[in-house]
Amino acid sequence: MSSVKSGNPAVVGLAGFGITTFVLQMHNIGALESLGPVLWLGVFVGGLAQLVAGFQAKSTGNNFAYSAFTLYGAFWLAFAGILISNEFGFYSASHSEVGFFLIPFTIYTGIMLYGALHIHKAEATIFGTLFFGFLFLVIGHFGPAVFNVIAGYVLIVCSCAAWYVMAHYIYKDVCGRDVLPVGTPILGQPSAPVGAM
Repeated sequence: MSSVKSGNPAVVGLAGFGITTFVLQMHNIGALESLGPVLWLGVFVGGLAQLVAGFQAKSTGNNFAYSAFTLYGAFWLAFAGILISNEFGFYSASHSEVGFFLIPFTIYTGIMLYGALHIHKAEATIFGTLFFGFLFLVIGHFGPAVFNVIAGYVLIVCSCAAWYVMAHYIYKDVCGRDVLPVGTPILGQPSAPVGAM
């Protein structure tokens, strides 16, 4: 009885995460004036695409990817909601209130970072830069705004790391070999691939 090959939802989730994160950071570093592109990417690419990837990851039994894609997808939808609310003046969020919005996602990312250290170095790079990016954004929303710019550059690295891991999965599938190595786990011993985020 032949088994049917299924796709890895991480290739969609990582792409959606990387694209939306990258464009938002163009705003944070001052290269993009309008948040309009971020709003629509947050709804469709960072939001819905990652949610779909998260729901598909659930069926693979991968709790790490299931949690990450679903929660970060919901993050982008919520952030898009904040942008809409601020634009139309209902339930407007101040700079510091957005900081409070970012705090629990910073904590969540710290929790996920420990798991990523057990997957491979490229995964740890994604979550390490994401954690520090969130941390700098929190500081920038409560204190000196320069930390938002620092966060922008850190999160550009994060988006590139996400694209790298996405490309790793795609190239390994289409080329039949490991074209872009992702390294061994920083913590623990190498194990069978888990198809992580």
